[in-house]
Amino acid sequence: MTSDQDAADEADRALKAKHRAMWALGDYPAVAAELVQDLGPALVEACVVRRGDRVLDVAAGSGNAAIPAALAGGHVVASDLTPELLESGRRLAATKGAEVEWREADAEALPFADGEFDTVMSCLGVMFAPHHQASADELVRVCRSEGTIGLLSWTPEGFIGQMFATMRPYAPPPPPGAQPPPLWGSEEHVRALLGDRVTDVVARRQTVTVDHFDVPEAFRDYFKARYGPTIAVYRAIADDPERVGALDRDLDDLAKRHDHGTESLVMDWEYLLLTARKK
Repeated sequence: MTSDQDAADEADRALKAKHRAMWALGDYPAVAAELVQDLGPALVEACVVRRGDRVLDVAAGSGNAAIPAALAGGHVVASDLTPELLESGRRLAATKGAEVEWREADAEALPFADGEFDTVMSCLGVMFAPHHQASADELVRVCRSEGTIGLLSWTPEGFIGQMFATMRPYAPPPPPGAQPPPLWGSEEHVRALLGDRVTDVVARRQTVTVDHFDVPEAFRDYFKARYGPTIAVYRAIADDPERVGALDRDLDDLAKRHDHGTESLVMDWEYLLLTARKK
């Protein structure tokens, strides 16, 4: 008879396989390069990565933060659940002359020793691991005493947080225990996750201006084609044209509400940038 723990382990493996496949959909490296390329360097700067520092980028994707950290002189390991993103990162790093070690790894069970890194960071990455406390525990565990933990995450109230809220009614229900990604954009939530294991917490909300699209429909179509979570939601309702049309309109309306451009679509996407020092 299969034990409860075996069943839980199997469910977790299935969930992680689903996440891995979702982020392989579309073209997330293009999203990172075309829309949020400045965020990785901003996180690296906030973490004060110095030459010779051992740096771990968790849920690194194609290296939006890992590559700038390497160019700043860090000895960088970029870990991610999705091998397709790591392969994109390898190619991009080579074009930029950045030396990065790429490792396939689950943010909730990192294959690294306690205290192995001077800086542990994640740029729009660890927030998508389903079990927040497990991920936070791993971030703290692999960081050395007095080392730096740096996190950059979309806020619940900001554009991307509201995009996930807009898509939620159209998506399959999340598995038990999975938490919404934008909670990592709440300072209170992250402080609770890290607890008294850290000190010198600095958190600030900032925005990145996105002016890549002429009209709301262009934004919507771009995300339908390139952003894994959006693609997955549309696939879930593909057999229901009415729901597809409704989600199209809801995403268009979301972009319109955030638009402050005059001749084209201009949006400010809010994120939380938080750094802390491990006690």
